[in-house]
Amino acid sequence: MSPLLAVLLGVLLGGLGHAVLRRRRLRGTPLGSPEERATYEALHRTALAAPALRQGLDRSSALETLPHVRALLGTPTVGLTDTTTHLAWDGPDDPTDPGLADVVAATLRTGRTQAAGPAVAAPLVVDERVIGALVVVAEQPSAGLLRATAEVAAWMSGQLELAELDKSRTALMAAELRALRAQISPHFVYNSLGAIASFVRTDPERARELLLEFADFTRYSFRQHGDFTTLAEELRSIERYLVLEKARFGDRLRVVTRVAPEVLNVRLPFLAVQPLVENAVRHGLEGQQGAGTVTLVALDEGADCVISIEDDGVGSDPETVRAVLSGDTSSASVGLANVDERLRTVYGNDRGIVVETAPGLGTKVTLRIPKFAPP
Repeated sequence: MSPLLAVLLGVLLGGLGHAVLRRRRLRGTPLGSPEERATYEALHRTALAAPALRQGLDRSSALETLPHVRALLGTPTVGLTDTTTHLAWDGPDDPTDPGLADVVAATLRTGRTQAAGPAVAAPLVVDERVIGALVVVAEQPSAGLLRATAEVAAWMSGQLELAELDKSRTALMAAELRALRAQISPHFVYNSLGAIASFVRTDPERARELLLEFADFTRYSFRQHGDFTTLAEELRSIERYLVLEKARFGDRLRVVTRVAPEVLNVRLPFLAVQPLVENAVRHGLEGQQGAGTVTLVALDEGADCVISIEDDGVGSDPETVRAVLSGDTSSASVGLANVDERLRTVYGNDRGIVVETAPGLGTKVTLRIPKFAPP
């Protein structure tokens, strides 16, 4: 067994070599022994192979990954297949050799690592489905190579599973965003056009300005590129929304905004804040007599951008809000559960919205957005 192969097994099965490397680095001594250098090389190669695998299994990702896999295993030939064809091949051996085809077919059929003659094939498994195989051809296959091939295939399967999760998350967010747009648009369009129509005869210039604000708002809300935006862009859309609502409510609607400049470039899910502002206006102020205030605050708190939307309106029963966040669709609340679900999808279950409310005491909704989390 080559030194690299031996170290690879140690890294993949327990990470002991990595711990040694870290201790030596902490003491400030250079990498000295062959084992330490091989450990670093194995870790470096896995780091180089991972990004392509996170894009999914296809010809492009296979071509980019295979040179690093070949270096990891130290064999003359490696290949990647899906369930029907060879995706890529790196080495002198012929991928159409009947012996290789038989080994791959057995692996795809059984979901187990197979060996025959000079060839070893290990399954690539995602969500308990065999989606392809890692194929290795060596001059003298050994039990160690069989085990190493299986471990590398298992690591690759993990990367491919993460790619599937990313795709699922993206599809889920797109579906939720479509649902949110469908929920918001009829109500907002009806009220905005009604407010604009009221100015057509009495103040045509004002009606023209409101139409332009309405056009800019809808252009942002229904744009088709990207699931993320910056807080600055979201706030500009909110400003247009509030201009239109003030045209309807007049002096009854007061708005207070306090935003730290440091958080303007923070990236967050598209339409994560605007629906909460609309919720504050609709459910906080429409149902009460007299004026009401909506307060929007965005603060820089260490690693987080903390955003709160508060109104001094009629408030709500906390149990009703809890039911909405649990999936009750009988409420007319605009986007509350939708925003909560999308935040949890992107950042984890501990990043959902926090709602503080009680009948007659208004409502405050808070969300914490990691400032440096990659979208």
